Amino acid sequence: MIIYGLNPVIEALRAGRVREIRVADRHDRRMRQLFELAAGAGVAVRHAQTGDLDRAARGGRHQGVVAEIDEGRQYGVAELVERARGPALLVVLDGVEDPHNFGAILRVADAAGADGVIRQTRRAAALDGAAAKASAGALAHVRVASVVNIARALEELREANVWTVGLAADAPLSYSEVDFTQPSAIVLGAEGSGLRRLVRERCDLLASLPMRGHVDSLNVSVAAGIVLFEALRQRVGMPEEGPKAGQK
Repeated sequence: MIIYGLNPVIEALRAGRVREIRVADRHDRRMRQLFELAAGAGVAVRHAQTGDLDRAARGGRHQGVVAEIDEGRQYGVAELVERARGPALLVVLDGVEDPHNFGAILRVADAAGADGVIRQTRRAAALDGAAAKASAGALAHVRVASVVNIARALEELREANVWTVGLAADAPLSYSEVDFTQPSAIVLGAEGSGLRRLVRERCDLLASLPMRGHVDSLNVSVAAGIVLFEALRQRVGMPEEGPKAGQK
């Protein structure tokens, strides 16, 4: 898998996932930091022409560095819940296809201390270049479960005693009225179309973000950030559990 950009590659190095790095001529503090991390990890760095990096990054803004990384471990839904620190806090993506939105959601999920992201294998952004760049390196750290069926994943969460909260513009309940101190999964629909009917029906409850301006919706990554940090606000001061036996 190919990723590009200084932050994504540096974070992938810290996570131990990089196989090889290609760099163009660039000499600054950040690139020196990358070289030091690569040397410490025993990862080969070779020089390449800017055009070669352009092609590898498919026109993405690579900042002079492209890396080949391991695919990364895939988690199951139940495993995300089991590995949670304290009451589980998860994000479920129902058809988020834009890699920039997906990457931004990973970034805010990492910042808010979410325990993982659940995505569908079809109709979803890929776990590589553009998403990694938009995540500012969070892709290397956030646990991701890829599932065939989101509606079934919600049933699995219910069986694990995780409360599923779907965001819907027409829901009468405000997100700030939801008790996020209990194990919770925030369910976000696709850009434009929102939650699919079956997924919406599987949610334990629906909540909305009150709108006071002229537009009637927010970007999905912005909505994710607002609700995740509301959950974090409610949980401030709650004790966290350490990893369970045998877990990293």
